[in-house]
Amino acid sequence: MRLLNIVSSPRGAKSVSISVANAFLDAYGKATPSIEIDTLNVWDENLPDFDSHAIGAKYKGVSKEPMDSAELSTWIRIQSLVKRFQQADRIVVGVPMWNFGYPYKLKQLIDLVSQRNMLFTFDGERYGPILKVPRALVIYVRGQSHDRGAGISSPGFKHQADYIDFWLKFIGVDEVRSLMVEHTWDGKGPETIEQGKARAIAMAADF
Repeated sequence: MRLLNIVSSPRGAKSVSISVANAFLDAYGKATPSIEIDTLNVWDENLPDFDSHAIGAKYKGVSKEPMDSAELSTWIRIQSLVKRFQQADRIVVGVPMWNFGYPYKLKQLIDLVSQRNMLFTFDGERYGPILKVPRALVIYVRGQSHDRGAGISSPGFKHQADYIDFWLKFIGVDEVRSLMVEHTWDGKGPETIEQGKARAIAMAADF
């Protein structure tokens, strides 16, 4: 059993998404001793830019044209990242909210690995998933929340979760489970964080 743990916060020990994910992973590791955890920290991974070399490699990869040396180097790095998704039996993603969305490094990873015939198919009319991952857990962390008339209309707070949930299903995750931890910046923070960890531990039992 192999679990891909995607870390998208740069805050290390100060990160709520990391601490809640670690609570889940510790509990899941005890329940599933054979688990192998592959941690992909988007800030430590030295991800290649999705620049002209990456885009050139993307189109040449689909059309099976020869790549130049820069394109080939980038494409090999992309394939290495994709392989970690292909080898995963479970996926865990910690996602702090940044400007009602998600950290740009997480989007960079998504742009790099979301390649035709690697994580999804497209026949000119329809898209199809390639992965066969039974389930994923996404831990969404928000400093505040949309409750009590915060004055933020759609998509607002929904944008963070809606996109990540869609993307995981798009590439082939059958069931996406979510854990929302809100009010981490106000006086409720210590309480909601501990509640989030407790819920994460409980969710590990049947993951």
